[in-house]
Amino acid sequence: MRIAPTVSALLATAALCACSSFDMGPMTVFVDPGKYDYHNCEQLALARKTMMDRELELKLLMDKAEQASGGAIVNIIAYQNDYTSTREELKVIEAAARVKKCAARP
Repeated sequence: MRIAPTVSALLATAALCACSSFDMGPMTVFVDPGKYDYHNCEQLALARKTMMDRELELKLLMDKAEQASGGAIVNIIAYQNDYTSTREELKVIEAAARVKKCAARP
C-alpha cells in the first residue's frame, strides 16, 4: 500500500526530467549558464581564447606539480577547482556561440 505513492513520485520526477532540454545550456556547478547570453560573437571569441589560455596554463602547472612529491595533493588544493571552473566556462562559451551561430575559430 505504501509503494503506490513512492512509485507515483518517481514517475512524476522522471516525467519532469524528460521535459528538460539541452537548449537550457550545459549543466555547470561553478559557472552561470546564462553568463554569455548578451555577448556578441567577437566577445565570445575573445572570452574563449582567454579561457583556453587559462586552461593550458593550469594544465601545465598541474603537470609540473605532479612531478614533485605530494603533487597530487597540490593539484587538488591549488589547481583542480580553477581547472574545473575554466572547463565549465569554456562549455558555456561554446554553447552560447552555437546558439548565436558564431563561426568556429581555431
